[in-house]
Amino acid sequence: MKITICGSMVFVDQMNLLKADLEKIGHEVISPQVISGGVPFRRLVENRGGIAKLDKDDPIWQLKANAIDDHFKKIAWCDAVLIANYDKNEMAGYVGGNTLMEIAVARFLGKRILVLKEIDNGLNYKEEILGCLPIILGEDLSSIDT
Repeated sequence: MKITICGSMVFVDQMNLLKADLEKIGHEVISPQVISGGVPFRRLVENRGGIAKLDKDDPIWQLKANAIDDHFKKIAWCDAVLIANYDKNEMAGYVGGNTLMEIAVARFLGKRILVLKEIDNGLNYKEEILGCLPIILGEDLSSIDT
């Protein structure tokens, strides 16, 4: 199966390991890439004084838009997205804003939506995620059809 991994870029190392695990069991996998020179986007923003210091016309937003467009194209390519929702900020099964957008695109395009872990009940938009009819894997990659 062709799978695109989606998740917060703070999980980039875990997503690379997840990609390798999926490839070992026969899947073709694309994972997210960091935007600029191996530096996560959030760090680029922080290095420039934080989001409040950046004008809406700052060129950094074009970098972000390009990354979003690129990942949406990866979603169009695949049979399924796998949401790598590891624990973050004391929240189990964290799903961030970009990943929520990616889930919506996958739903719109008719892709299977696989979620690695249960989604935290404290997540404000858990309802929207469940409304996209995801399959919760419980971290069992063997349950994914090839």
